Amino acid sequence: MDLKITTLAERPELGDPLWHMAEDWPEFILHDPVGWSLIGRIVKELPEYVLVATDGDADGKVVARAFSVPFALRSRGDGALPDGGWDQVLLWAFSDLRHGKTPDTVSAIEITVDEAARGKGVSGMMLAAMRENARAHGFTEVVAPVRPNAKHLEPAARIDEYAYRTREDGLPHDPWLRVHVRAGGVIEKVAHASMTVSGSTAQWREWTGLPFDEEGPVEVPGALVPVHCEPARGYGVYVEPNVWVRHTL
Repeated sequence: MDLKITTLAERPELGDPLWHMAEDWPEFILHDPVGWSLIGRIVKELPEYVLVATDGDADGKVVARAFSVPFALRSRGDGALPDGGWDQVLLWAFSDLRHGKTPDTVSAIEITVDEAARGKGVSGMMLAAMRENARAHGFTEVVAPVRPNAKHLEPAARIDEYAYRTREDGLPHDPWLRVHVRAGGVIEKVAHASMTVSGSTAQWREWTGLPFDEEGPVEVPGALVPVHCEPARGYGVYVEPNVWVRHTL
């Protein structure tokens, strides 16, 4: 595709259109309290780490966005990537920003492609642009708490096996992990509790259209693992695993 990829700092007029792409995130994902609280702050407070892709047509429609955040990794204990994954790195990034800590690493947060532009390699282009943007800001490393995009087809599969499953050519079985590895990333570890969404059983019924009336695991469309349901207590909890990938620039 003929794309123009820029930072939001360079084109602040795209701050509103970047939210209006045709997306297919599962409804329940939008109710992660950490993401709900902080994702919009990336656009407002870190526009130089927001990438926006527009197509080559005259209208310059937004077809993809990529969010990343700088944070201080090496000053935290042994510098290991957190088991808390996506939620934890967002919390760290905005804590560091508030307290004026010097960041040493960039974490990917999201790459979203408009439904009409999928299957054309746009996600790989956005990942490459994110790597280049981090390098331009003086960083030598990008990490990514990757949400394997085919894992929802196998919710019962153990993430520790799925994350390292490969094809005959040695590349990851999962398509999104494969894009990262082809770009130079290395799978480092599983973040077993990368995102947590809790809600009442009534909320889960609203989000999914499922009855949520039996105790135990409930397989939900779009979920990487089953949701734990406690109908007698009136709630359900989803704990999503992600896969940490490290990119040395």
